[in-house]
Amino acid sequence: MNIRETTQVQLAAEAAAFLERLASELDVSPRRYEEAKNRYISVGDWLGRDESSLKDHSPEVYVQGSFRLGTPIRPLNDEEHYDIDLVCELGLKKGALTQQELKCKLGHEMQLYAKAHGMKNGVSEGRRCWTLEYADEAQFHLDALPAVPDGEGMRLQLAERHVSSDWADTAIAITDNEHSNYGVVCRDWPHSNPKGYTNWFRSRMKVSFESLRAAMALEAKANVEDVPAYRVKTPLQQAVQILKRHRDVMFADDADDKPISIIISTLAGLSYGNESNVGHALLTILASMDKHITVRNGVYWVQNPTDPLENFADRWQTHLQRREKFLRWLDAARADFAELAVQTNRASLTALATTLLGGAISSRDCGSTWHATHDCRVTVQQSGQCYPGPAQEGCPVAYRQARKRQN
Repeated sequence: MNIRETTQVQLAAEAAAFLERLASELDVSPRRYEEAKNRYISVGDWLGRDESSLKDHSPEVYVQGSFRLGTPIRPLNDEEHYDIDLVCELGLKKGALTQQELKCKLGHEMQLYAKAHGMKNGVSEGRRCWTLEYADEAQFHLDALPAVPDGEGMRLQLAERHVSSDWADTAIAITDNEHSNYGVVCRDWPHSNPKGYTNWFRSRMKVSFESLRAAMALEAKANVEDVPAYRVKTPLQQAVQILKRHRDVMFADDADDKPISIIISTLAGLSYGNESNVGHALLTILASMDKHITVRNGVYWVQNPTDPLENFADRWQTHLQRREKFLRWLDAARADFAELAVQTNRASLTALATTLLGGAISSRDCGSTWHATHDCRVTVQQSGQCYPGPAQEGCPVAYRQARKRQN
């Protein structure tokens, strides 16, 4: 399906409402968000404790990836786990030690943490991170990435290339045991910028986010600041969640070559036009995603918005099939959601969504189903009191009412 055909699709009211409910069902429950938060806070407390060998380096622990962007989705089944991606940033300079030394420093404390908390699966070392494996019933594993600040170095590097350094202040230098200078004291380290990327992503949905959060606060009779950010789901975030689930189902037997989440999130962010509901956002995003894939000297590029020198699609050059499979997935998603968009019958919508997105459309963690008619509520904490508010999880009806008020 080409771009023109996608943009001409008319979204039926029934399909629009169904997609709102579907997004709620795919979202991670508040309980899971709190569990993830508690886990990374626990690691941060451990690294900053009096006995910690890292305490004098002012460890800062923060989440990155889908939990930071607000785009995690429920696992397809009970065998899959939630991934919590953490950055453990230490107040050291990359010219004062090697990547290997930094990684070993964090690894030592992570091993002590696992032992102190009785984690039978312990800690395993990956290419860049240390991984904590929680008990199977927890359905969590945590990847901890060692890092040091690199905002100044990134600004200088970008300035030398005469490209924008708008998001560079929060850049970090990270470890990679396959890097050529992994065991050498030098300033040539791999880098990343999860805070900068999150700020960029949020800037793409700022209007929608602020409107929805204000509407939820009004409904709850609370201050806007008392509505947790993770409870506000914009159409951009919901569209990314739906696209990720569609990808997971399509590539269930081909995990190595499936389109990576950072490319989906970036192209979706660039394509989003502040649509007020997920259905229209989804169709707009799908129509425009490939417009933001460029070619530089014969190399396909999906530029990191916070680092113009980084190509998120760099692996497409060494794994040629990955570009082909991304485009095949995009064509399939366009066709599939164009078909869903014109459905007006509940049974047809459910049957099609089950085929495209896997399994029954129901909420395992919240104990609710998409066709619930009761007035579900969430609570907003303010001054030790609880105020009822519209539930985005478990009661899409109340959430849609909040969304209507933004228009």
